[in-house]
Amino acid sequence: MTMLLDRSPGFGVYIHWPFCAAKCPYCDFNSHVRHQPVDQERFARAFETELATMRDRTGPREVTSIFLGGGTPSLMKPQTVATVLDAVAKNWTVPDGIEVTLEANPSSVEAERFHGYRAAGVNRVSLGVQALNDKDLRFLGRLHNVDEALHAIGLAREIFPRLSFDLIYARPGQTPEAWQAELEQAIGHAADHLSLYQLTIEEGTPFHALHAAKKFAIPDNDHAADLYALTQEITAAHGLPAYEISNHARSGAESRHNLTYWRYGEYVGVGPGAHGRFVENGRRVVTIAEKMPETWANLVEAKGHGITGGETLTRSEEADEFLLMGLRLAEGIDLSRYEAFSGRGLSTARLSVLQGEGLVAPIGNARLRATPAGMIVLDAVVADLAR
Repeated sequence: MTMLLDRSPGFGVYIHWPFCAAKCPYCDFNSHVRHQPVDQERFARAFETELATMRDRTGPREVTSIFLGGGTPSLMKPQTVATVLDAVAKNWTVPDGIEVTLEANPSSVEAERFHGYRAAGVNRVSLGVQALNDKDLRFLGRLHNVDEALHAIGLAREIFPRLSFDLIYARPGQTPEAWQAELEQAIGHAADHLSLYQLTIEEGTPFHALHAAKKFAIPDNDHAADLYALTQEITAAHGLPAYEISNHARSGAESRHNLTYWRYGEYVGVGPGAHGRFVENGRRVVTIAEKMPETWANLVEAKGHGITGGETLTRSEEADEFLLMGLRLAEGIDLSRYEAFSGRGLSTARLSVLQGEGLVAPIGNARLRATPAGMIVLDAVVADLAR
């Protein structure tokens, strides 16, 4: 049975390692560069403490996936990873063989740690390749070149049962022909999963200022839509169809952890800037941790956790989030689950209009999905349905 047929939302654990060797100019994630060595033992202890606090809040659960994200988790020592994974297993039930993913950058120094991560329990690596030509890698601020990326991919395929890597497309001056050649090259190296993201300009990033100053231009919406359509066509033809807007996999190789987000499951977020969403006392709560790493560690040492924000969601907010996440998936949403969250069904009048525009489609009587055309304007589709 593939994961797409087993649609249980799951209970995931996300660990955020906030440190990077350099800040990429397009990145708006919570990542920080430190020019002195990071006290990994201190942060490992803080992860252990915050995990225990989160266990007190969630009660006993069976974990369906663990994800070490960042930042650059491949800057962690294998022993740090082992300590964190052991702490997860001390607090919740962790069945053998569940998906344990670590994000990695493909520099040769970090790739050498792969054997240590595998021994610690990591069984899936997500590599931040981003481009397969050196000119664009330099533009994107990456520290590796294509040869190092391909070496890391090969090494990961040897050591880990599962591998994914990321590419960014709709880069300045990128033609459909160039993207097709690069994507087909990537598919030739991919094991079972690719994450393919359009370059977006995020506020507060160096790219935002450079783009505003007209130092570079990205493809317009029509060109970007053409590249998106080409991406769907090529990946499907090679057996890695999209199961989510930006994620492509062979059947059964979908990211279990990310499916938990998109299926609106529960997850605990631990570490600087991490978010969590889980049911506590019958209501879904949101937790948001302090972003600054050292401040977060101080808070954990003082009171057992670094959570500085959050809320309890209303039923209406849950329903809206469920729509927003679930319609990203090719499998769509379970309409009865939406009704359970919202207390009402979706408007038949709005559904009729959106179906007539070719933006949504029913799957039998029980499910609804966004069409390929709807995926491109998904925010507008969700806003219309959620009214």
